[in-house]
Amino acid sequence: MAGSGAPETGGVDASGLNVVVIAGTWHEVITDGLIAGAKRVLDATGATYRVVRVPGSFELPVAAKAAFDGGADAVVALGVIIRGGTPHFEFVSSAATDGLTRVALDAGKPVGFGVLTLDDEQQGLDRAGLEGSKEDKGEEAADAAIRTALVLRELRG
Repeated sequence: MAGSGAPETGGVDASGLNVVVIAGTWHEVITDGLIAGAKRVLDATGATYRVVRVPGSFELPVAAKAAFDGGADAVVALGVIIRGGTPHFEFVSSAATDGLTRVALDAGKPVGFGVLTLDDEQQGLDRAGLEGSKEDKGEEAADAAIRTALVLRELRG
């Protein structure tokens, strides 16, 4: 894991930001951990947010676009994709990543990327912010979305 060197999270005032957390439903224990981490950061920063669920990671981009169309300042995209024995992993991972990037650029608004692409379930448990996890990727994704939204607000005056 690349956890060493990670920036500190939290400690910013995100009052007035409207954030939508969008999470897939696959691998519920891991995904629920990611959501909990995102909610901890959002609660601590004062952002207004809501959580919506989509069937899987492939559906994250279209839901993110709808969130921005509905007035969201930032989106936190959370999902879990575990490698299997077919090319499906590559297709879904690529579609989710490329789609979320396109949505962010088209909207000019940040998408916190919390889509875990894993070789096995244990890697997800280690990153989900659960008791005993080494990392909290839900927290990191929410923090990145908030900090970027604040930078964009400053740049746009």
